[in-house]
Amino acid sequence: MPANATGNPHLTRAAPRASVFATMPHRQNPRLEGPQIQDVLRTLGALPQRMLAWRARRRSSPGWTLIVGGIVAVMMVPIATILVLALAPAENIWPHLVRTVLPQSLVDTLLLMAGVGVLTLATGTACAWLVTMYRFPGRGLVDRLLVIPLAMPTYIVAYCYTELLDYGGPVQSAMRAAFGWKTAQDYLIPVPQIRSLPGAIFILATVLYPYVYLSARASFVQQSVCALEVARTLGRTSLGAFRVVALPLSRPALAAGVALALMECLNDLGAVQYLGVQTLTASIYATWLQRANLGGAAQLAAVMLVFVAILFAAEHWARGGAQIHATTNRHRSIPFQDIEGWRGYLAGGLAVLPFVGGFVVPFVVLVRHAWSHSHAAIAGGFLSAAGNSLLLSAGSAVLAIALALTLGYARRVAANGFVRPAVRLAGLGYAIPGTVLAIGLLIPLAHLDNWLDGLMRAGFGKPLGLLLSGTLFAVTLAYVIRFLAVALGSIEAGLARISPNLDAAARALGETALSTLWRVHLPLLMPALGAAGLLVFVDSMKELPATLLLRPFNFETLATHVYGFAALEQFEDAALGALAIVFAGLIPVLLLHKAVAGGRAGGAQEK
Repeated sequence: MPANATGNPHLTRAAPRASVFATMPHRQNPRLEGPQIQDVLRTLGALPQRMLAWRARRRSSPGWTLIVGGIVAVMMVPIATILVLALAPAENIWPHLVRTVLPQSLVDTLLLMAGVGVLTLATGTACAWLVTMYRFPGRGLVDRLLVIPLAMPTYIVAYCYTELLDYGGPVQSAMRAAFGWKTAQDYLIPVPQIRSLPGAIFILATVLYPYVYLSARASFVQQSVCALEVARTLGRTSLGAFRVVALPLSRPALAAGVALALMECLNDLGAVQYLGVQTLTASIYATWLQRANLGGAAQLAAVMLVFVAILFAAEHWARGGAQIHATTNRHRSIPFQDIEGWRGYLAGGLAVLPFVGGFVVPFVVLVRHAWSHSHAAIAGGFLSAAGNSLLLSAGSAVLAIALALTLGYARRVAANGFVRPAVRLAGLGYAIPGTVLAIGLLIPLAHLDNWLDGLMRAGFGKPLGLLLSGTLFAVTLAYVIRFLAVALGSIEAGLARISPNLDAAARALGETALSTLWRVHLPLLMPALGAAGLLVFVDSMKELPATLLLRPFNFETLATHVYGFAALEQFEDAALGALAIVFAGLIPVLLLHKAVAGGRAGGAQEK
């Protein structure tokens, strides 16, 4: 048969494989002898079968399944404890709580969440749309500044604004001096009270709006200009296209951002307690420590868990279960509209206002107090609290990285029907408020301590004392459960960037799962591990509710150090500690913005 059976001079039938090898030039390799070449060829020939065998073992790995099951069981202990205590308390004061504590707590919590949700949604969405659609002087700088308030813990911002706006603060003092007013009854204009529910809504919203801003900004950038242009051709104005096209397309991202902000509202204790707002978190703390009723606190904690479940369901409903896909592969990024002259400077000033309220104002208050009271702060235990925070946060970060790496790698090498949902379940600790987490850990740890102490007394006649409850172990465990999701997200993102072919090739060449992790994945995961550790470290330094309730006696972290001075109305002596927390929080916030900006650039290039 002729070589060109089709009649086309440009198409020829491929030569037989043997003739191809026969025409290849032979190169002498002095390092490989004949038997070695045969071994290499046998290994390469067996690669497909070994890869298939590895994939089959990957679906059924009992060892990894047991490890994941053990980790998840520990993570779920707080929730199980809360439910048991709430359903069968030693002293049932539920009727009393329903009559007295619960109504006001529910009302304040709902109003706080509603106000913060509306303000964060409006502020974050408006700033994201302005920065995405328009070019004005300083736009790139504004984009970075708008995420910085996340470095400010809510309780520190509450202390700063109270120092600034309370009756004895500089604002009202200046007003009385300027107009000759003697007391608050002499004020001719109403002055809003910062220690109130509206004050708490304002303060929390100024700190938490970046959650919505980051989500909305990423969503707006990834939208194609084609959809907006179609709306404009159908007669919609720029604002109308934003309302009927951009907002519906961004609904999943906006819902996720608002949900994160509301979870932080539920977890907050220092700010709402200092401002006199009786949320569920503050009521749990008061019922446990001031009323000395752990069962009642557990019942309130169960109500808060219901809030968390409703929040998850509402976020899922807001997403609508819809999936949005592009109808064309030809993506055009949204072009900027230039705002020139004084209008551009006005737009930049309006866009930067949330940053001023959420960071600049409290930061100035902190610097002023820290500068004038640095010696008092150091004498008041700042160095000891800083050392404790560094030690505790570093240990928690290391443990969280180890567990998150175990879970993420188990999901990669043993992706069976149990491991996948179990790993997702282990990450739910971030949604559990710190007060709920503390109650759920203290009881089982105390029972375990009593059991171990009983064994020591029976076997050796010596008491063992407290090994777990009321120790640094309890605080570290609370940090790990609460922030494991942060480390897990970073590590899973790093693992997703590693091709599964590397796993298959390593296992086919004789490597075990652990040796593959050690020799292949860990070197590639170093950036992700560093980012995960840094995020957990800073979140642990800022955590207040769980630390207050689980720390050993006379053990202060920077968070409890600041809280203690603020409770004594001596916040100026804690300003140096608060400033240290803020500076530590700036690093991951800037890294977060860089990562999100990188994701936006990868999804759609801005002109």
